[in-house]
Amino acid sequence: MDTGYLNHVIAVESAELCDLMSLYGDDVWSYAYAITKNRELAKDIAQEAFIKAYYKIHTFRGQSSFKTWLFAITRNLALNELKSSYVRRILLLERVALRDTVPSAETVFLQYQSAAEIWEIVMNLSIKLREVLVLDLEHDLTIKDISILLGLSEGTVKSRLFRARKAVERELEKREE
Repeated sequence: MDTGYLNHVIAVESAELCDLMSLYGDDVWSYAYAITKNRELAKDIAQEAFIKAYYKIHTFRGQSSFKTWLFAITRNLALNELKSSYVRRILLLERVALRDTVPSAETVFLQYQSAAEIWEIVMNLSIKLREVLVLDLEHDLTIKDISILLGLSEGTVKSRLFRARKAVERELEKREE
């Protein structure tokens, strides 16, 4: 979906909203989850983000990608929820991608354990470091898009990414000792 199309849309029809949800739904949910660490809350935030986007599509000016704009809405909703008292911590569990060949049960377990351990480390980073790392790794946003989304300079984003990666690396090394 290109931004040229979205720029001339004044009101999104129901079918278009479904298309947007199909295209970006998983990304919006996983970004909300990365911020809140709560699956059910992330679902609620994702739904609310699409409803807001539906009613505010006319405010999208195309200064960033549509995904970045949608992530900004998601981020604001998630951070508002974090301020509430009922947010609880849950570990992010990585899905093991199925391959053409069936790996052994031991291989699957080790891959799952390794991914879960890395995500546990990521989810225990400060929100500033966790957020840039998730946007980079999980959602493949560019430094520029992350800086626009978070309202930070590109240098600050690069610095936080470097610090986040180093923190994960240090923790992995510490666990291997």
